[in-house]
Amino acid sequence: MSGLKLTNVKKSFGTVEVIRGVDLDIADKEFVVFVGPSGCGKSTLLRMIAGLEQISGGDLFIGDNRMNDVDPSKRGIAMVFQSYALYPHMSVRENMGFALRFAGANKSEIESRVAEAARILELEPLLDRRPGQLSGGQRQRVAIGRAIVRHPDVFLFDEPLSNLDAELRVHMRIELARLHKELNTTIIYVTHDQVEAMTLADKIVVLRDGRIEQVGSPLELYDDPDNLFVAGFIGSPKMNFLDGTAEADGIRLKDFPGQVIPSPVSLEVGTEVTIGIRPEHFTRQGSAALDVNVEIIEHLGGETYAYARDKGAEVITIATGNDRDLKTGDRYKAHFDPAALLVFNRDGQRLR
Repeated sequence: MSGLKLTNVKKSFGTVEVIRGVDLDIADKEFVVFVGPSGCGKSTLLRMIAGLEQISGGDLFIGDNRMNDVDPSKRGIAMVFQSYALYPHMSVRENMGFALRFAGANKSEIESRVAEAARILELEPLLDRRPGQLSGGQRQRVAIGRAIVRHPDVFLFDEPLSNLDAELRVHMRIELARLHKELNTTIIYVTHDQVEAMTLADKIVVLRDGRIEQVGSPLELYDDPDNLFVAGFIGSPKMNFLDGTAEADGIRLKDFPGQVIPSPVSLEVGTEVTIGIRPEHFTRQGSAALDVNVEIIEHLGGETYAYARDKGAEVITIATGNDRDLKTGDRYKAHFDPAALLVFNRDGQRLR
């Protein structure tokens, strides 16, 4: 078993607390993604699991073993960093087998494990090349192969795709998903890119300011966020937010003062709220509508996005399907079903 359990885990640098009491269970063979904005503590948390940062408080278990004071080399983990950190004077074969040679493994075992990793990562034709002769994606695969040969219980990935171009990132996402299925082991992956999180994870852990905001599957977080932060962070394009005040017959929107929309939750009159609606929830039909002026059109082939507002209102993003007739300057009625709205209080917590 190679599941993990973190109980009230904390990390401080002097008087600055950067991880503020994290409780988390990660099941064996689960692909878990830590996601959040820069500075939220996701890489620090990963380094604490790896043993590269000391834990200031709480407990870390890998399987049934408490790991707080265990040397990183004895934790049964392998880590892939943002930088490839390959030895330029060594071949791919030598780079992948270096950790095993350093650990004193015999030659036949090293050759067997390197061959296995090369097969999984489709690196067999490149084994005798040096890093300078490889593309960025190939070098990243070599770095992953160097981790695979160790046969770890847990793989840790710290933003491994951030140095790649857009096309390679998409390709490597597919490769990592395939790799997880083939290796059938626990993976913890750190990224600030919520698209990577949505496409790779069995479970996403959303972090902010050293705390967990919400844990769940990608679609659970997308469809049922607990607060304004998660609702705005998960989803691309991001959710639209509009402020309003509850009245007897619905919510009067601040930016659309003539518009009162039915509330999907019970509210006391006078309650100030923020409503959220995703771009794809706007349609040509629906019992409620916002009358807006289209400012920018993005035609993406299979999808068109309109960025629109009314007078001094905030810009809203509308997914219009493949409506190629819409033009900049058009007045547009963005219909929606009020039941699709999410409602948040002034503290940003979801009202259900």
